Amino acid sequence: MPVQQLKEFLDEAGVEYMCLSHPPAFTAQELAHHVKIAGDRVVKTVIIELDGKMAMLVMPATWRIRWDRLSRILDTDFLDLADEQEFQDRFPDCEVGAMPPFGNLFGMTVYCAEALTEQPELAFAAGSHSESVHMKTSDFLTLVQPMVLNQGFNKPGAQKPAWLIKSRRRPDDAAEPRVSGMAGY
Repeated sequence: MPVQQLKEFLDEAGVEYMCLSHPPAFTAQELAHHVKIAGDRVVKTVIIELDGKMAMLVMPATWRIRWDRLSRILDTDFLDLADEQEFQDRFPDCEVGAMPPFGNLFGMTVYCAEALTEQPELAFAAGSHSESVHMKTSDFLTLVQPMVLNQGFNKPGAQKPAWLIKSRRRPDDAAEPRVSGMAGY
């Protein structure tokens, strides 16, 4: 059964959802594997610290955060991954790392990757590593009313940023002497 607060919220809203039990999944990609759903439809819930306040970021399980772009689109210089010990008390009855993407139930602003809004259905951890909820994306968006972001994320297979790409040396470069210091001065 999902965390009681979530179950009551969904029941009161009258939305259809399905709960599944599965082997423990400690990442959103493991959840996708266990429930046999594409990673694009499984929600990764990340707690961030944004200008000194906790906020929730939700995105497809297979995607990564581009911190530089996310900081730019949120117009902040202070953006960081929140420390689990600092936020675990905000999610009573939830196992750490299995928070459902309903920040509104826990007093947090929710930012959602636009890619999730394009999926017909979503699956996400329901407060434990061995239970998940599956529901229509439209119901999720109506209930959570997240701020939808179209930047700040990288999808699988996206090219790495230039600063992460190591320059490649040609085999014949190794034979050439390298000059160090301030050549020409």
